[in-house]
Amino acid sequence: MNKQNRRAFLQTSAGALAVGLNPAALATLRANAGAAKLAAGASPAQTAQSVASNEGKKPLRLGLIIGVGKDPDAAMAQVHNLGLPTCQAFVDDFEPGLVVRLRQALEKYRIEATSLVVGGPGKEVWDFYQGPLTIGLVPRETRAARIAHIKKASDFAKQCGIPAVQTHCGFIPENPNDPVYKETVTAMREVGAYCKHNGQDFRYETGQETPITLVRAIRDVGLDNQGVNFDLANLILYGKANPVDAIELLGPYVQGIHAKDGLWPTNPKELGEEVPIGKGKVDFPRIIARLKELDYRGAVTIEREVSGPQQVEDVRAAKSYLEKLIG
Repeated sequence: MNKQNRRAFLQTSAGALAVGLNPAALATLRANAGAAKLAAGASPAQTAQSVASNEGKKPLRLGLIIGVGKDPDAAMAQVHNLGLPTCQAFVDDFEPGLVVRLRQALEKYRIEATSLVVGGPGKEVWDFYQGPLTIGLVPRETRAARIAHIKKASDFAKQCGIPAVQTHCGFIPENPNDPVYKETVTAMREVGAYCKHNGQDFRYETGQETPITLVRAIRDVGLDNQGVNFDLANLILYGKANPVDAIELLGPYVQGIHAKDGLWPTNPKELGEEVPIGKGKVDFPRIIARLKELDYRGAVTIEREVSGPQQVEDVRAAKSYLEKLIG
């Protein structure tokens, strides 16, 4: 996202969470030890992670990333009216009473929340100059507050029965000898361990770092509850990788997908342009085919970074387009 603050965008769209497996069940039902082998540095087999919260559910089911705000019923009604069975829920303010209202809305509209998305607190600028200084767990000035915020999000998700917490870690340094790289890995390990204690997966959204840097960091963190939310467009918007190639590195870690499209950056100061699905450079037919080959069992979550009637129109078009590919 370049000219629009991602958190502001999510706050102004209607939003949601869903009642999934409780933490104890999630911990008990984890399907296998594949993630542990990956975290230990084993050679990754080309298959997506097995995630307990996907058991018994349709693979590649569609969803929407949406901000919860203060009216979860309206948020869930929007997801329901779009004909989408899942959502990724962005929550910014964990106010008292919100858990109950969210659970009620999710149950009412039968929406599955596949993850709780969290960002901030503090300023986040989505570009190439201020981004490295403001996004995620990389900046030292905001790191402690963001660790605390993610832990609060994990506790909130636990109360809601949401099986995963998801965030951008930021511009993780390419050089593993960089002190900031080591500090960021330590921060990732701290919040990942906290989520593990709450019976949750901790998911990193792709974007600011190259795929190999993210894989390196995951292995250096060394926890078995880590996963990747594979944002197809972000890899292009940040000029980091072609998602068709990146999936060969990230495939064994993928637990979530952002179905989003975009164009490569041409201005060295600004990200590429996010566009409606089918209008950008993401090769969705090849990506969906590869996800099937990898036996990916999770959701495909639509993200469209505009608001108002245009967003609804574009999400409906994306749903129709993706349904034809998924079959």
